[in-house]
Order: sequence, then structure tokens, then C-alpha cells
Amino acid sequence: MGLREYLFFLGRDTCLCSMGQRIHFVVDPQGWCCMGLIILAWLYNTVFIPKVILFPHYEEGNISVVAVLCYYFCSLFCIGSLLRASVADPGKLPENPKIPITEREYWELCNKCNMMRPKRSHHCSRCGHCVRRMDHHCPWINNCVGEDNHWLFLQLCFYTQILSSYTLILDFCHYYYFLPLKKENWDVFVFRHELAVLRISAFMGLIILGGISRLFYTQLMGIFTC
Repeated sequence: MGLREYLFFLGRDTCLCSMGQRIHFVVDPQGWCCMGLIILAWLYNTVFIPKVILFPHYEEGNISVVAVLCYYFCSLFCIGSLLRASVADPGKLPENPKIPITEREYWELCNKCNMMRPKRSHHCSRCGHCVRRMDHHCPWINNCVGEDNHWLFLQLCFYTQILSSYTLILDFCHYYYFLPLKKENWDVFVFRHELAVLRISAFMGLIILGGISRLFYTQLMGIFTC
């Protein structure tokens, strides 16, 4: 079986069961690329910020170990929430849903997949199925945001804001608040190109923080005004 036949057999998405929890996996190369960019940005800051700022200032007594541990905890929470939101079932409707008699008036026929669905459900053209209380399809997590994973998406937005803010604060404090570092390791590549490394980090932090903050605000407003 070739790759094309395998993907056709697999379908647009796959749902597995792990310890009673549905795992949702979307086969979408564009989504994989978008999610890969997010992981690369996370990996860049998780590697270079401790190496350039946290560890050197900790060794010279400018910051405490709490600052280092907090950064790693924020980083782990961020990547953990990203992975959970990307593989969680958003609320995909089964092929033959059992409709209670008392709720039939609240169901309608989807004209795209010809399946019955409850009202406020929407059809995702990228995933190829209907999702209960679908909010939108997010390419950055390669998944829909629906009834069952909306709280995970909000959690991801919250942790991403914390990590981006923390990164920007460290970038600022490194130049304008912390004591200058001793030039013991400045023959290392990252220290010889420290300015470029931190400018890239600050640029990514500003872009991600601005986009996520706006998205988080609109999500909360949508919940409170529903």
C-alpha cells in the first residue's frame, strides 16, 4: 500500500482511544507545518534564553534558582498544553449518532456530510466532519477548537502569554537591569552573537504575545457574551 492509498484509507483524521480518552489526529500537512513553526519558536527560546541569560546570571549570583525553575515550568506547561490541544478530540460527531427522542427537534441535517448534528455544531472542511459547538479550525494546533477541547485551547493561550511575557522581561532585564556578565565564555557562538540571538527572541516574543493576547481576549469575550 502506497502513501497516497494509506492516507486515503486513514481519512482526513483519525481517532484513537487511550485509557478511555479519545485522541484526535488530523492528517493535514499545512497544519503540521504551522504547528512545527510554533514548536521551533518554543524550542529556540527554551534553549537559548537559559543559556544566554538565566544560567550565566545565576552562576554570577544575579538571580536565584527560582527564576530558572519558573522559566522551565512555564515552558513545560506551554508545550504540554500545545500537545494536548492538538491531539484532543474537539467533539467530533460519530457516523451514526443516537439521537434521544426528546432532542430530535434540536438536531439538523448537515448538507456537506449528510449527517444529523445538534444545533450550534459546524462542519470543518479541513477535517471533513462536523464538530459540536465548533469555534474555529486552528492551524497552529492542527485541530479544531470545539466543545471538548475549548478549555485546553484557552489553557494553551494562557500559558503562551505567560511564557512570552517572561521571555520579554528577561530580554529587557538582561540589558537594562542585571549586572554585566563577566566575559569568560564569550568565545562561545551564542555569546559572540548574543545581540542577534536575543533580538530574534524578543521579536518572536512580541509577535506571539500580541497574537495570542488578542485571540485570548476574543475567546473570553465570546464565552462571556454567549
